[in-house]
Amino acid sequence: MNTDEKRIALLIDADNAPASKIDVILAEVARHGAANVRRAYGNWKSPHLQQWEAVLHAYAIRPIQQFAYSTGKNASDMAMVIDAMDLLYAGSVDGFAIVSSDADFTPLVMRILTDGHKVYGFGQRQTPEPFINACSQFTYVESLGEPAEESPGETTGPTPQQTLRRDSRLVRMLRSAVDAASGDDGWAHLGAVGQQIGNQASFDSRNYGYRKLSDLIEATGLFEVRRDNVAVQVRDPRRS
Repeated sequence: MNTDEKRIALLIDADNAPASKIDVILAEVARHGAANVRRAYGNWKSPHLQQWEAVLHAYAIRPIQQFAYSTGKNASDMAMVIDAMDLLYAGSVDGFAIVSSDADFTPLVMRILTDGHKVYGFGQRQTPEPFINACSQFTYVESLGEPAEESPGETTGPTPQQTLRRDSRLVRMLRSAVDAASGDDGWAHLGAVGQQIGNQASFDSRNYGYRKLSDLIEATGLFEVRRDNVAVQVRDPRRS
């Protein structure tokens, strides 16, 4: 047993997460540690959760039953928050993976972060920004797994580079990270750039369609990138 392996609590809001992505979500969680706690919350009498029921046993996920005690109130959310706080106080985990597209979990994420634990969020693209930005890292579930095949023929609309450059938040984040990590010669090691970005906000290059940070940086066309046998370095050409 690897005693240095991080223990991750995987908590799933089954009402707001696709069961079809559980395999790739678990694979992603495994990059950060072992999911020694796996729970999915919902009213399991609801036909809406049939897809989740089919994968619970296969992936050793414990279903937590919550009845809808009153209309308009989500008892599953409340149960998930209570369990998360119990795990936090017990000190039995080193981090949390929360699968949901519901911004109501934002205060929970912020509370967990204050205790120094990482929170890895997984949700669909309609997930509100407050929840995305609160997480240590947030990954769109649509970005996990095999990339979709592009249809043949001519493409219309903006190019990928134009799309990236129009994202002012992304451009500011990349430029500030490169600037903070750069030496006197203006060059910054990619690892240091990635660390700076992680300190700024929740970030995953796959959310932009690129498997690696270096690929995303190159795709913007805003930076110089050089590689050798040891490392990748990045430079903002505006800095002379």
